Amino acid sequence: MEVNPEIYEKNLVVEDKHLDKQEHVNNVQYVQWIQDVAEEHWEVRASEEQKSEVVWVVVKHEISYKKEAFLGDNISLQTYVGETTHVTSVRHVIIKNADTEKVLAEAKTTWCLLDAETKKPVKISEELKRVFLQ
Repeated sequence: MEVNPEIYEKNLVVEDKHLDKQEHVNNVQYVQWIQDVAEEHWEVRASEEQKSEVVWVVVKHEISYKKEAFLGDNISLQTYVGETTHVTSVRHVIIKNADTEKVLAEAKTTWCLLDAETKKPVKISEELKRVFLQ
């Protein structure tokens, strides 16, 4: 059986608050967008019960910056979950200029699943893995 991850997409427009002194999107903003799209994907797909039982925390970010983004640019954030271990999963994020389709940044972020109450790592169940599949 072939398993395909769901690609979740969010679009936004670059605003003044996203820019740095060089007048392009600040690298820290990309990190925020990466986290925001991941959290939104979880919020949209997970059940209320799942969201009350477990939480995800970032343990590692790897980001490759490819091109600059500027004020008014239309941005596409695409994310999907890749490899999963006992308590971690790797989420991929591709940030593109939505008009030109040029890749601006690519990220690979490792998330760890925690029990919402104890804050201790818990096993990623098959049911939870299915949350992010098509």
